[in-house]
Amino acid sequence: MLDLDFTEEQEMLREMVRGVCAQHAGGDVIRSLEDDADGVARELWSQLAELGLLGLMLPEEHGGGGSTLLDGVVLYEELGRALAPVPHLESCVLAAGALLLAGSDEQVAAWLPAIASGSSIIVPAWLEPGDGYSPLGVQLTARADGDGFVLDGTKSHVRFASASDQLLVLARTGPGATDIDLFLVAPDAAGVQLDQQHSLAADTQYRVSFSGVRVAAASRVGDAGSGWVTWSKVMEQAMVLVAAQANGGAEYALEITNQYAKDREQFDKPLGAFQAISHYLADARTNVDGSKLLTYEAAWAESTGRPLRRLAPMAKLFAGNTFREVTAMAQQVFGGVGFTLEYEIQLYFRRAKQLQLSWNDSRRCEELIADVVLESA
Repeated sequence: MLDLDFTEEQEMLREMVRGVCAQHAGGDVIRSLEDDADGVARELWSQLAELGLLGLMLPEEHGGGGSTLLDGVVLYEELGRALAPVPHLESCVLAAGALLLAGSDEQVAAWLPAIASGSSIIVPAWLEPGDGYSPLGVQLTARADGDGFVLDGTKSHVRFASASDQLLVLARTGPGATDIDLFLVAPDAAGVQLDQQHSLAADTQYRVSFSGVRVAAASRVGDAGSGWVTWSKVMEQAMVLVAAQANGGAEYALEITNQYAKDREQFDKPLGAFQAISHYLADARTNVDGSKLLTYEAAWAESTGRPLRRLAPMAKLFAGNTFREVTAMAQQVFGGVGFTLEYEIQLYFRRAKQLQLSWNDSRRCEELIADVVLESA
């Protein structure tokens, strides 16, 4: 039976993360890191490491906390609420998850404890210019050469690339749709070039070019041709956490918009007293609550051994759209001042669209959901 009550420990986790984010990821920190070359809120990162939150969902034998995806949802709602600029998803979920699923004993021993402690950061290099989110979008090649591989191609939208110790690169090793492998590559390796990209969210992203980059066979994560299967699996948990992140951002955006509608007066009455605006706020509240419920269901399903193939993209799709729609409505309520840098709502508005497009966009989520629906029809 689905239980929507969080435990006392989970509520304590929420309060702790909210307090840490308030102290180390306030609006001044977020603004100072926009278009920053490094992009990581280092004090927040250190505090998350000290509190054991970087390895929250990693196994205890690798330095983690052994917590469930439900605990992760609590953490990510607060990270999303604060717009926390940290590579937690990239390093502690996606890269760590891939290593945990497919990494060799040597790779696991070398990197998972370091990821959990925050001493090392690994970020995925997945998307490519002009290509999509499906396996066919991976066109960077890894050609076998002697006792290793040579990588050629370009990745885009690689978040926190300059702050990373390793890149987890998705590379094509054959002509088949899913002939894809994962490789660990140092960002300062010969033939690797990083060029910063500027995005709507003003977060830290890089275009990473690979020209004749040689990597050892031991740098491959998993068996030959297993990369896409591994990536798809870790993306399921990641989509649920991204949904929670979007819900946290939407929740806070709605809170400050509600307060503005109470405080701001036009024609001698608060904005919220106008029926049209009150209805916008009511619709937003309904959508945010529905989005949270769907995300909780997905996390609960994973914690009880149920598959995430349908629920994960559903949660990401609905939460991404909700975050975008709530912040767009909020900008209308705030009016012109909402676009000025002094107001917080523009920070959430810009990041909502960015998050909607990231980690499987709406179209890709719909494709993943349709695959499951048509299989069961």
